[in-house]
Amino acid sequence: MYFAALLARTEDGWEASDTELDDVETLSDLADLAREASPDEDTVLVLIEQEDSWFGVVRIDGEEDPRIFVSDASAAARSSYGEILLTDELLGRDPGDADDLDALDLDGTEDGDAEDDDTDDTDGVASSGSTEAVPRGPVGDAGILDDLGVGEKELKSLSSDALTEIAESLGASEVLETVR
Repeated sequence: MYFAALLARTEDGWEASDTELDDVETLSDLADLAREASPDEDTVLVLIEQEDSWFGVVRIDGEEDPRIFVSDASAAARSSYGEILLTDELLGRDPGDADDLDALDLDGTEDGDAEDDDTDDTDGVASSGSTEAVPRGPVGDAGILDDLGVGEKELKSLSSDALTEIAESLGASEVLETVR
């Protein structure tokens, strides 16, 4: 099970809305959804939590690129919603590197000499290594909420019920609970 909510900062404080991520396939889709929640281009936070195993925060400030923090990348990688947040950029990879390299024959031979048999083993290691490229633990912009009262150290130390603790620090716990 997962929980996702939008917190939009307005002149009157924070407004929360429950959000369904079933139609969201990319980070761009998620950013568009968040921007719709705040027509005045105020700060919008997308809070996502999955079964107390990981949480993510996406911050949208107007038309700026989304800023992302994920508490546990390896746990999020096993979730379709986590995969939306774990962009190549966030993980420090060039877009499509793993897929493109796996498809190429980079064994150093031009005609597929007998060395191909030996390099198949290393290709397998490279392939399994690319799936293990998702680190355990937090990834992304840990300073994402610094100016809102949740410091990097505090954000990284949150675990179960993290979204509630974040909302409390923002002064938005009551509005978040209305959509929970």
